[in-house]
Amino acid sequence: MSGYRRLPIIALFALTFLALLAAAPGGVFAKAGPVGMPENARVKSYGSGWECELGYQEVKRACVAVKVPANAYPTNASYGRGWECDRGFQEADETCAAIKVPVNGYLAESSYGTGWECERGHRVVEETCVVINVPANGYLGDASYGTGWECERGYRAVGKACVAVKVPANGYFVEASYGLGWKCDRG
Repeated sequence: MSGYRRLPIIALFALTFLALLAAAPGGVFAKAGPVGMPENARVKSYGSGWECELGYQEVKRACVAVKVPANAYPTNASYGRGWECDRGFQEADETCAAIKVPVNGYLAESSYGTGWECERGHRVVEETCVVINVPANGYLGDASYGTGWECERGYRAVGKACVAVKVPANGYFVEASYGLGWKCDRG
């Protein structure tokens, strides 16, 4: 048999093999479950081995149920508690306690601290949100410290007021919290 006559036979065998391979991909490429996989576990979606199902954590090569308190949900973390509090709740002694948001406050996206922040124009004083009193010729600032307000250009803070800076002839206004608030022109 010449080399050209064998080519169709080899091609036929190759096509038959590829057709069988395509017809049964699950059987050929399926992952076998790990030996000794515990109850409430599943084969990892990547790599090898197994991992515990949601609501279970690995303890000594077994999947143990996580005790999820009220107002919480299970996480897939293999470390820590295995649960997180719902929005509006914070962990307190292995439970989830409701966050008490004061008037003029809102829930914050933080899992630490008070769990709330004050609305713009208000600041935290103890466990409440108090209005920031902005004087005439002032405006709300962005800083979470200090007075909570700043003076408009041409004014400076003196106590709880914004006082006009008096610039003499041959002088110009300087934006500074110290000094006179103006400097002399050159020359």
